Amino acid sequence: MTVTGYLADFSLPELFQMLEQGSKTGLLTICTLRDHTSADRHNHHIWFSQGQIVAAGNSLDQQGLMRLIAQRGWMGDLAVSRLAQTCQSHIPLGLCLKNQKVLTAEQLKLLFYTQVMRQVCALFALPDGWFQFDPKSPLPVAEMTGLIATATDVTLAGLRALKDWQALDEKLPDPSSALVSVVEGKPNLRLNPNEWQVWEYTKGTMALKEVAQHLNLPIAKTQQIAFRLIVTGLAEEMPMMAAPPPSALDLDDVHAHDRDHHGTSDSNTSSKSGAGAAPISQSFLQNLVGFLKGKV
Repeated sequence: MTVTGYLADFSLPELFQMLEQGSKTGLLTICTLRDHTSADRHNHHIWFSQGQIVAAGNSLDQQGLMRLIAQRGWMGDLAVSRLAQTCQSHIPLGLCLKNQKVLTAEQLKLLFYTQVMRQVCALFALPDGWFQFDPKSPLPVAEMTGLIATATDVTLAGLRALKDWQALDEKLPDPSSALVSVVEGKPNLRLNPNEWQVWEYTKGTMALKEVAQHLNLPIAKTQQIAFRLIVTGLAEEMPMMAAPPPSALDLDDVHAHDRDHHGTSDSNTSSKSGAGAAPISQSFLQNLVGFLKGKV
């Protein structure tokens, strides 16, 4: 099932987390314009295989990797094109050229970094965009180096390098909330020192604003680190239960006393609603649920 939506509703880190956890294969297209039918839109394509990123590019002409090789001066366009024709249809172009001793392992790593890490990480700064994931799109062997990266690793790299967090500001956990670990033991990810420091407070007993004070970190930076831990599947946000003021406790005692003697309850008592939350279209949620339940 093809899933579409807007990054304002479902951010790129959240998308990556969903695709990785669901071991999805297909093509994720990000359009930088709200009007995704516009002829002058700018598209970015990211190919996934079993939840891992295998290639990226700005077009679907299957020429992106060849252009990168030519730009590096390692081979001419015609030479790369001719060699590509000799490769087996199911072998990634980069791996084929390495097997032919045309490219080295280090050159493949540099190509993958330029093609995937640099291009994809830049997308985390998009203020908004339209996205589509097509699970039926075939993998582009002519765009693939043969190397892969987990969506989690790309997310961590992209968010660490992000300087302007305005696009993700509404996604950050509340300063009054706490973090709770969702993994057993210590994470297997390579966390940086600040991330390890915040990780030590994923026991749900201290609000992020207090964590920031203990670590002598700006609250905004602490929220950003917490968001990284959340979207990489290491922790969850948990609201802190504040103790009610004495007056509220007294009032509760009065209501309890009245119920004991009269068998009635306060009809005006109600829970807080989610009126402050941003609305998400029901059609998008239905498509997303169907997509997660479906098989690739």
